[in-house]
Amino acid sequence: MTTAATVTGPITGGKHGWPFAASLQDVDRFGYIEEEYFLSGVAQRYREVGGSTGRRDGHWQAEPAGEADFRTRFIVYRPRDPARFNGTVILTWNNVTAGYDLFGAESVELFEGGYAMVYLTTQKAGIDGLPPLHQGLKQWDTERYGSLSIPSDDYSYDVFTQAARAVGPERGNTPDPLGGLDVRRVVAFGASQSAGRLATYINAIQPLTHALHGFILAIYFGRGTPLEVGEAVVNINQPAAGQTRLVGANLIRDDLGVPAFVVNSELEAIACYGVRQPDSDTFRYWESAGTCHVSQQVQHTRLRLQERDGIKGRAMPEGINRIPMGLLYDVVYHHMHCWLADGVLPPTMPKVEFSGEPAEVVRDEHGIARGGIRLPQVTVPNAVNSAIPRGDGIFALLDGSCEPFSAATMKTRYGDVTTYLTAFETAAREAVAAQVLLPRDVAGLIAEARAQWPA
Repeated sequence: MTTAATVTGPITGGKHGWPFAASLQDVDRFGYIEEEYFLSGVAQRYREVGGSTGRRDGHWQAEPAGEADFRTRFIVYRPRDPARFNGTVILTWNNVTAGYDLFGAESVELFEGGYAMVYLTTQKAGIDGLPPLHQGLKQWDTERYGSLSIPSDDYSYDVFTQAARAVGPERGNTPDPLGGLDVRRVVAFGASQSAGRLATYINAIQPLTHALHGFILAIYFGRGTPLEVGEAVVNINQPAAGQTRLVGANLIRDDLGVPAFVVNSELEAIACYGVRQPDSDTFRYWESAGTCHVSQQVQHTRLRLQERDGIKGRAMPEGINRIPMGLLYDVVYHHMHCWLADGVLPPTMPKVEFSGEPAEVVRDEHGIARGGIRLPQVTVPNAVNSAIPRGDGIFALLDGSCEPFSAATMKTRYGDVTTYLTAFETAAREAVAAQVLLPRDVAGLIAEARAQWPA
């Protein structure tokens, strides 16, 4: 095992004076402290043993294959009052598909629920960016981040391990990024390509390190990423040689005694159809009908971050899916905490319906998927939201689509706005009772539904 990493901070200053991609939330309003730290040391890279990463069952083996120096950063959000801390740290593997760090430091559940959150730059692209724009940390603020370096994504798994130990129950750091909080458990969270990396971590690295107490994989396409990529960096437009894009290939091993929770939209349900696995005492798998990898609401948040931080990103595409997955993530955070802290298993939910060969999603007369978790926007719809793309290319696929009902259809279906909102609220309350929606979110969803009623 490599020597424990060194923690430095809190980090201040730089050209901008704030951490890149920091939360848009008013953290003071929630009674939280926001701080950034550097993590540096020597990281291992791994190689597979005996071709095991080709196994569908996820029972992979890895061994150390070399070491290199690294220096990266993480942002911490923690309750100012230690009495508010619930004992759970959510450690996020920042997504770098866009060529810079993306992470979800906007969750109201995490702030109001008393969690501590750690958002880690785990991969090379987060620091160095991707061509041609090169919008990584070094380019964004050389004064603040110029010393950072992760030589290859091969070292990312051990960088993640060392971060987990630096914020975990047995940490011995000075300074302490958790401010002396009584940490009981560290839960890994990763979305999209980061979920693929966590799948590899569970299957190959967790058996060696036992560093994490639980895993949440969001919008996960059903395949782990390679242990060894050398100088290559993740690029959404250039899948690995021989890889079939967005098709599941392996299971998540569930023999490690720690819970893993996969929460997917309709799009990843399609990718994962061939690698679905049953729920168990240490595994949960959820699929949500009518949703997609990206949503209009998520894009609005990203645009605000891009504007504040001066990042060039995609403009808002027209007609993309408008049922956000974020509210489901909040529910899963809650379930994972209760699972670990109190031994309360999350509910098992129905899967999206498929039929035919090759299997395709079964849809109703409007085109809305049947089965799966049914949020109120699906149960009482004002549009056909789905994972059906509006065009060609990877981004169209990730965006899905939203086809609003006409005013005539809405009137035929519901009569008037009062009847519609009454039915919508009933569906939202039923989702709360089914434990797939938190009570605090009902009012906001009703307000959004009211605003979407055709003029």
